[in-house]
Amino acid sequence: MVNKELKLFFEEFINKDSIFLNKKALQSNYMPENIFHRDLEINKTAKILAPALKLEKPSNLFIYGKTGTGKTLTIRYVTSNILDVARQKNLPLKVVYLNCKMKKIADTEYRLIAQLIREFGRDIASTGLPTDVVYHSFFSIVETEKKLILLVLDEIDQLIKKTGDEVLYNLLRINEELKNSLISIIGISNDLSFVDSLDPRVKSSLSEEELIFPPYNAIQIRDILRGRAKEAFKEGVLGEGVIEKCSAYAARDHGDARRALELLRVAGEIAERNNEKKVEIGHIDLAEEKIERDRILETIITQPKQAQATLYSIIVLDEKKKEKIFTGDVYELYKKISSEIGIRPLTQRRVSDIIAELDMLGIINAKVISKGRYGRTREVSLLISPAVSQRAKKILRDSLSLL
Repeated sequence: MVNKELKLFFEEFINKDSIFLNKKALQSNYMPENIFHRDLEINKTAKILAPALKLEKPSNLFIYGKTGTGKTLTIRYVTSNILDVARQKNLPLKVVYLNCKMKKIADTEYRLIAQLIREFGRDIASTGLPTDVVYHSFFSIVETEKKLILLVLDEIDQLIKKTGDEVLYNLLRINEELKNSLISIIGISNDLSFVDSLDPRVKSSLSEEELIFPPYNAIQIRDILRGRAKEAFKEGVLGEGVIEKCSAYAARDHGDARRALELLRVAGEIAERNNEKKVEIGHIDLAEEKIERDRILETIITQPKQAQATLYSIIVLDEKKKEKIFTGDVYELYKKISSEIGIRPLTQRRVSDIIAELDMLGIINAKVISKGRYGRTREVSLLISPAVSQRAKKILRDSLSLL
């Protein structure tokens, strides 16, 4: 049944003059012509991967850095340029990119190898075959390709968390099985301690080069935003101080350029939705509130019960604000909550790992501090606003069935 008012709204929306020129320029996966403040990292990456153009296997490369520091963008930029040269020279070189955080792509060892097979244009059952058969198929396909392959595994730490490090060991040793092809692995991770948790035999097979991407500062983020905003918005649309406000927000959040771009995009959408012709500072505040609320609450809802119980403990302790919160304080309250809701409490070490994971998600800040001969602990504080904290608390109470 056609709703006349809704149809009219959609027709008016199509015909409405937009404040955007190219909204895609504000997406994190957009490839701009100029990549600001990553010249050093681009040059280092290019030097490490350049042997591929002589059909020599480059070192395995592992790139670390917090979210939004340009890791994926840099790899995509360098590998696309390598591919351009390879095409011109008619070199047998292939780049395969997989995001290991994507569901049904890398949540099991089987699915990862099956997806790699599909990247070579072959088909395979999503489930059901023995894993060694799937590996054999993959090795055979790679061998018949007769190419040098750069395999990019983005968010590789998520793959290892889901599947264990056996899959990485098998991929690292694949060159021993090949005669006509070569594979180099490029791993991208937000977790700087990722390699430390690997099995020693996997570590010994890595022979990796490492690059650490530092967070952007407010001035660098400002430059990035100005470059993208020129492509994204019509001239004169951005009000005074808008770019600076976005930059300050993102610099506060660990120098996350991806977050800054999202903030500017959402602010533009809010202005356009309200039929306003300019994006002002007030729109940035509204966008910040919306993004934080949506991101945090969605993340909290999808967390396992143990992580939810840990976060709930932190929120309750944060409300008291009597003194600093340490891992031990969180653990004591967590044990009480676990008992109340009928789940078996984890060890303090495992809860400390969960606290580190919540820190990586940007929900809390967990600073490691030394207590001298008493060892190390984490000083914990919430990074979310009081309003979002209250909504999070309610969601957690409902999810954990707390009275």
